Amino acid sequence: MTDDDKTLPIDLSFVNILPKQEDLEDADSKEKALIPFDPLQRYLAEIRRFPLLSREEEHKLAVEFKEFGNIEAAYKLVTGNLRLVVMIAREYQKALKSLLDLIQEGNMGLMEAVKNFDPYRGVRFPSYAVWWIRAYIIRYIMNDWRMVKIGTTQAQRKLFFNLQKEKERIEAEGLTPGPKLLAQRLNVKEDEVVEMEQRLANRDLSVDMPIGEDEEATMLNFLPDQKQNPEEHFAESQYRELLQQKMEDFARTLKDKELVIFRERLLNEDPVTLREIGEKYSISRERVRQIEERLKKKLKTYLSKEMDDVDGTKIGKPAD
Repeated sequence: MTDDDKTLPIDLSFVNILPKQEDLEDADSKEKALIPFDPLQRYLAEIRRFPLLSREEEHKLAVEFKEFGNIEAAYKLVTGNLRLVVMIAREYQKALKSLLDLIQEGNMGLMEAVKNFDPYRGVRFPSYAVWWIRAYIIRYIMNDWRMVKIGTTQAQRKLFFNLQKEKERIEAEGLTPGPKLLAQRLNVKEDEVVEMEQRLANRDLSVDMPIGEDEEATMLNFLPDQKQNPEEHFAESQYRELLQQKMEDFARTLKDKELVIFRERLLNEDPVTLREIGEKYSISRERVRQIEERLKKKLKTYLSKEMDDVDGTKIGKPAD
């Protein structure tokens, strides 16, 4: 990575995107007698005060911020593109009721774009910022559209926003937007379309919601308890203690390389590498691996004899 590719470690959270709460309250008290206060309209009026930037102005400001860390230049870049955020946020307004929330998330993406923008690549700042703004808005919608997330991967998020649009296009062509046709148009698997449609169709349910109108029982009463009962917990605890004791007994039968490999490779949460053990005893990595495999077989045989209910043991494979 060159110096030009590095982003300045400057916090842009100072940029006061939304009007201050005290300003809104003052405006509310002054205008209450005339018309109801609308925070969205007030915000739109606020951002109109900031002038739009020409290509030359954008480039100059971006250079000043990247090269010299000029915070005032970053501020002008952000405020000069606030209307771009509003335009993009309106595209997603159907997915969430609060446009101001979408705008605020888009503004966070705009500030991130300022921090990462390279003015020497020949791309205008708004064209670059669009991707950051959309990314922040989409992430916010996917996290807050429902209590249970319906899109956790990039492919699912893309399908979430394109599914309805493609349905409308197909219907406009006079066709039925079935899962197979949608999958072909969106270049995804048919079962992915079916799964997303099911997620969108199902509503969130509270576990505290009553089952019937006159019943006090809730869904929570019918969910299985995954916790162990005292007997199971005690039995598992006893089993772990017995297994630990048998492992210690087995260790006392080992010496030299086998003991080191057993403790440092098979029991250690942060196992040493084959190379490290090989260098310690002046042997090859392959020789260490052979000893380790032989040791695993000995351990399996030992535990099978000492513990009747153990028919084998799974020893994780540490890193080479």
